Amino acid sequence: MAMNPVPTAGTEECDVLVIGGGPAGSTAAALLAGMNHRVTLIEKAHHPRFHIGESLLPANLPLLEKLGVAKEVEAIGMKKWAAEFVSPWHDHTQVFQFGNAMDKRWPHAYQVKRAEFDEILIRNAARAGANVIEGCKVTDVAFLPEGQGAMIATRDEHGVDKTWHARFVLDASGRDTVLARKLDIKERNEKHNSTAIYGHFRNVQRNEGRDEGNISIFWFEHGWFWFIPLADGLTSIGAVTWPYYLKTRKKPVAEFLKDTIALCPALAERLKDAELVTDAEATGNYSYSCSRSHGPAYLLLGDAYAFIDPVFSSGVMLAMNSAFAGAEAVDRCLRKPAQAAAAMRRFDRVMRKGPREFSWFIYRVTNPTMRNLFMGPRNVFRMEEALLSVLAGDVFGKTRIGPHLLAFKALYYGMSMLHLRRTLSAWLQRKRNIRPVDAIG
Repeated sequence: MAMNPVPTAGTEECDVLVIGGGPAGSTAAALLAGMNHRVTLIEKAHHPRFHIGESLLPANLPLLEKLGVAKEVEAIGMKKWAAEFVSPWHDHTQVFQFGNAMDKRWPHAYQVKRAEFDEILIRNAARAGANVIEGCKVTDVAFLPEGQGAMIATRDEHGVDKTWHARFVLDASGRDTVLARKLDIKERNEKHNSTAIYGHFRNVQRNEGRDEGNISIFWFEHGWFWFIPLADGLTSIGAVTWPYYLKTRKKPVAEFLKDTIALCPALAERLKDAELVTDAEATGNYSYSCSRSHGPAYLLLGDAYAFIDPVFSSGVMLAMNSAFAGAEAVDRCLRKPAQAAAAMRRFDRVMRKGPREFSWFIYRVTNPTMRNLFMGPRNVFRMEEALLSVLAGDVFGKTRIGPHLLAFKALYYGMSMLHLRRTLSAWLQRKRNIRPVDAIG
């Protein structure tokens, strides 16, 4: 469809058009509709729909309360009190209780089926007054001269085309990165690169009692596994691996996933009686970011701006937090245009802070020195509490964890220097591991 570059009599009007109905888009739409803006949300699928990324963080809980959906999420979720790390290079399991973080108000989170969780959020956006349109894709976006917003072309599942004029566009399209691709601002993360294979299993051996809902992280030679128990008895199992490993696949994804699990004896033992009950899936090009988070009349939210390795389950929390920051920025831009530049700068700081805080740990989580620190934590200078605060997602709040994280990082660098030969070997190995698949001969 050739889009008319200016509004006409047949053009639909709104203040804000949101691309994508995942956690970021639905949260932003609900908040902006609650601020009395005319909001349209365009979602390509119909909810409920499958999505990976089922583990929430304690930092999600206050956001859910502010949205008014905390009780609904509690009803579908399995409580997650801790994260456990299992290493083949150590003879014990290390458990981190969220209640031991520096801020004690949020001692647990939830594991959720994303089909149910995301539907709660998008229905909440509709209740708040947003015009929610499912089964519809954005096919083009054209930005008008400054101050006039944007024109957006959509096509629904029946082939019906529409044109929208919005004062602001929020891209919450996730890994589709609609605006980033159009504007050519999406960049591969040169510091990290990974792939993933995953599926849902039944009859998995879980922890007992209150620990049943804990997330488990299993390191193995080619990366790490997630183990996420869900409330309906299924367990989400996935391997995040270096690109070279996925390139070795010569058989169907389900068989390859089972073969990969066999490489991790501790996990294989817990899955010895398990049955894969969903299609196994694989995905590559896992880590990326965009060179900017905003521009005239648009913002990028959540995964539409950056996607980082999911080892700390930060994705949904970062997405929802970006929506809160984005809604505040858009509201200020629309109501007080003279303050728009300052609002955008504040938004940009939030968008950069989250990935930066998590990435320092992500880039080093497979390093032997970091593994040793995780498997033998020390609370000198409250370092363990600060680390737990990061694991809980408390990187935007007022909790003063900065000095304690600096102490942890100093310890990491000191131990790395103490074992310099091992450190250099691990650095070189990681440099080889993160090469893109097309660079591997």
